[in-house]
Amino acid sequence: MPAKILDGAALARTLRQGIAATARQLADAGVRPGLAVILIGSDPASQVYVRNKVRACAEAHIESWLCELAEDTSEEVVLAHIGQFNANPAVDGILVQLPLPPHLDAMRILEAVDASKDVDGLKVHSAGAVVTGTAGFRPCTPLGIMSMLKATGEALAGRHAIVVGRSVSVGKPIGLLLLEHDATVTFCHSKTPDLAAETRRADILIAAVGRANLITADMVKPGAIVIDVGINRKGDGKLCGDVEFEAVRQVAGWISPVPGGVGPMTITMLLQNTVHSAQMRLAP
Repeated sequence: MPAKILDGAALARTLRQGIAATARQLADAGVRPGLAVILIGSDPASQVYVRNKVRACAEAHIESWLCELAEDTSEEVVLAHIGQFNANPAVDGILVQLPLPPHLDAMRILEAVDASKDVDGLKVHSAGAVVTGTAGFRPCTPLGIMSMLKATGEALAGRHAIVVGRSVSVGKPIGLLLLEHDATVTFCHSKTPDLAAETRRADILIAAVGRANLITADMVKPGAIVIDVGINRKGDGKLCGDVEFEAVRQVAGWISPVPGGVGPMTITMLLQNTVHSAQMRLAP
């Protein structure tokens, strides 16, 4: 029997209704949630992502400010814009769209964002909150994955989760969030010998590498939950994930598609974090 589809797009639509309702309540109380987005350069993919985020803000009753800067903008100018948004009490969240042009120090720029406005969850402060399990913003993609796993109704405690990928924005934090829910977590990466032997042990398999169709059917445990984070463009221009979808669907118990899986949930968690930041502004 083919796997059930983890429809991130449908789940995102449902969650955004609740986010929009909360945003309207905050606005009625005098606090309209606001997100500032900084886009540097003219990368086509980044432009699409930013357009989607701005549109999602409007639909969720979140005010947005889009700061578009030229490819050759200096680091000092970028930092000055961040400083202005940090000082603006109407701005609850600041997102710097990645990747940045090569002459810019991404870490220095991300660290300039006020911790109370780090709705992308990428500062060292936010990473520390994930590690220690304390209050703070969680990165949007891992947070979206956790919501998708919750939607399956399957228990996480005691399950063996394999995370293929170790990025600071997805791989490492999703492993820590799974640990927080009492899963047993193994990290795999490019230096892991016999990757297939590891992935076949997974009750929950997270593929977050960025290599098209890396995970094949023979690498998946029957009945496993498979979350595909990868976004890759094939020669014909179509998108695909890190998982060979149709073949793996015949083995897995649950599987997320690309597109329409993790992507919409990432933007939804950005909205959720922004509204939560606005709630903190309203709190005494």
